[in-house]
Amino acid sequence: MWGFVWTFALITTLVAGKNRSSEYPTKSGIKTWVDPDTPNDRQVYTSSRGRQWELVMSDEFNVANRSFRPGDDHMWTSLDKPDGVNGALEVYGHNMTGTKCDDDGTCYFYIEVDSDNYTISVYNMYKHPPGYQNSTFYYRAAMVQSWNKFCFQGGMLEVRAQLPGAVSTASGNPDLALGKNGQVTETSYYPTWPGIWMMGNLGRAIFSGSTNRMWPFSYDRCEPEIFDPSNQRISACDDDPGYGLNPNQGRGAPEIDLLEGGGLAISSSLQIAPGMPTDFRLFPADTKGVDATNPYCVYAYNCKTDGANLIDVPTAYYKKERGHKSWYQGLRYAANNNCAKKKANVQNFATVNASVARGITENSCTTTTCPASLDVNGDLDFIDGTGKNHWGINSNGTCFPIMNSYMGAYLCDPDNSNSMCTSPRNSTTPKSNAMDPFNYQMDAISANWPVHLGAYTGYLTYQLEWVTGVNGYVRWMLHGNPLFEVTADAFSNVPQNSNSSNPQKVMLEEPMSLIFNVALSSSWGTKPPNPGSACKGDGSDETVNKICDEFPMFMKVDYIRLYQDLGEDLEADNYMQVGCDPASHPTKEWIQGHIDEYQDDDNLVTEVIGKAFCTTNSDCTVGGNYARTDLITGTCVDSRCSCSYPKSWGGPRCTVAQAESTSSKASTRVYGPPIPLALAVAAIAVFLTSISVWRGVNAAAKRNAAVTKANMMAKSDPETRVANSSCVSNM
Repeated sequence: MWGFVWTFALITTLVAGKNRSSEYPTKSGIKTWVDPDTPNDRQVYTSSRGRQWELVMSDEFNVANRSFRPGDDHMWTSLDKPDGVNGALEVYGHNMTGTKCDDDGTCYFYIEVDSDNYTISVYNMYKHPPGYQNSTFYYRAAMVQSWNKFCFQGGMLEVRAQLPGAVSTASGNPDLALGKNGQVTETSYYPTWPGIWMMGNLGRAIFSGSTNRMWPFSYDRCEPEIFDPSNQRISACDDDPGYGLNPNQGRGAPEIDLLEGGGLAISSSLQIAPGMPTDFRLFPADTKGVDATNPYCVYAYNCKTDGANLIDVPTAYYKKERGHKSWYQGLRYAANNNCAKKKANVQNFATVNASVARGITENSCTTTTCPASLDVNGDLDFIDGTGKNHWGINSNGTCFPIMNSYMGAYLCDPDNSNSMCTSPRNSTTPKSNAMDPFNYQMDAISANWPVHLGAYTGYLTYQLEWVTGVNGYVRWMLHGNPLFEVTADAFSNVPQNSNSSNPQKVMLEEPMSLIFNVALSSSWGTKPPNPGSACKGDGSDETVNKICDEFPMFMKVDYIRLYQDLGEDLEADNYMQVGCDPASHPTKEWIQGHIDEYQDDDNLVTEVIGKAFCTTNSDCTVGGNYARTDLITGTCVDSRCSCSYPKSWGGPRCTVAQAESTSSKASTRVYGPPIPLALAVAAIAVFLTSISVWRGVNAAAKRNAAVTKANMMAKSDPETRVANSSCVSNM
């Protein structure tokens, strides 16, 4: 009886203290998003700062023939939609992605890229007037997202992946002769643009209605004199934003790219807004003067215009023209030592450090005058404060990341006439009023690191540490070795002019979802043959024909894992949590209230209940202290969780109380009894059972006492035995 009282009191206490997400632990103890196939020796990670981080999400992709169509998977959703950004040449389709297992037992997630012509009628909001147009796409590929299913704030993301390329012996790729450690040099054999990246959950990739004035903001200030708040859809100037949002909190959908691009280099990038004003950026190349014959000189660092190649180079020229530093300070770069060494690339720290201290006098850099990163404002201290290697210095002569020449874009609505816009509306073109007006700069803080052939012929382990807060950072790594790091200090201590007009951003802190995709473009540095037409063109170029015959190409992912610091001593702004709708940065009601911006007829938002991978029933039901109620919320069926009461209990492992979690639809729905009622019913059942048992025990005790008494009487008077037995049986 006292055990029941303790259990009932415990249940009551736990119900009263339920968390925001209404999610409860599993009976087996497995975390909601962890794949049971993740090896035991991969459950903990030691961060670059020496702390122990725990596995909170993984997908080992060990089951073949998975479908990622809407509604089919607990974590991932594929799209059926043409890509509409960056001069895209591909259509994304559900049938271009899945999971496979090779004959040797190796299993993986894949995105297939194939050459195939499609002409589709698409709606173009940037036309005047807006309307449908026929657009031809020459390739098929896939984009797969965890949007509004799995999101996180901070952690170490690890992905073991192989990138697509023309690397068979039949391709004729000259780089094959270099071996897996050779630095690739032949751009045309790597024609795709793969991406493994993250975006804030308030935006959904390639759904432009959700990203306009949302991407890629990481700005939480109300400073109308510095930045017009009307350009940020959810502004810190708003006292009452509604939709469950926090008042006076600037929000957005910033981006972090674990890897982006291919060809000769991979880009490690984060993208934020508002960007720095013109006074803090590269000087533009004089494309009507000295650089008229080389308008894209900035990407080769060979402009003749002073100050147009590299930030603060020449040093004296920038100082004279501006009187202050430019761009983000203290960025950190380190070598990709998987590449073969080249003696000509070896640098000496003392030589480079002295040159930077004196100032760069030329309009370009050499190995003796500038850091290998080409960033003269980068950190040159010892890497992580230990050892003998310095940030920014190529002491080994291997592949080294360089500051990306692409530093962002100026974003505008189609009616905008601002001269900074890519295509400003002229005075004779009537306004279309297709969307709310906006114009703002976004920044891309990124490093391009030269890649070795092994990225295309085998798997590499790409990693990223992300910590929110004033002491936070984003750090990109390859096989555990750093490549690039951006600290929160680079966001908060930005250079200023006399007017202090450079906006200060915050370290990215939005709950972010994950995205896999492979794109092809006519406008990027790496592109397919004959961009804007069929791959082989007229078929007359044998080299091109061999490259095109390599399609389909594949991006393969062996696994994805996420680790987080679950310590109790984290700073208040170090969020380290999983969830798409945290109290610190709510998203649910906003998405529900604008659901049409996040879906279309071919990509309807579909709720998924259960379907996490499991090995026992205990992986799919509430547990911990709740297990005392014998409440079974789900079972393991064919290695995936199936929720027993899907109107009441959902989530990947049937441990989320549906009544306390509104659906992704615009209208609020309530499913079944809330968890207090469910547990109360269970507790009442326990109570009634306990009362029944207690009464049964008392009755049995009375019967035993009566039998004992009857036996004693029978021994003293045999003739009364029958009568006493009759009395006992009627008791």
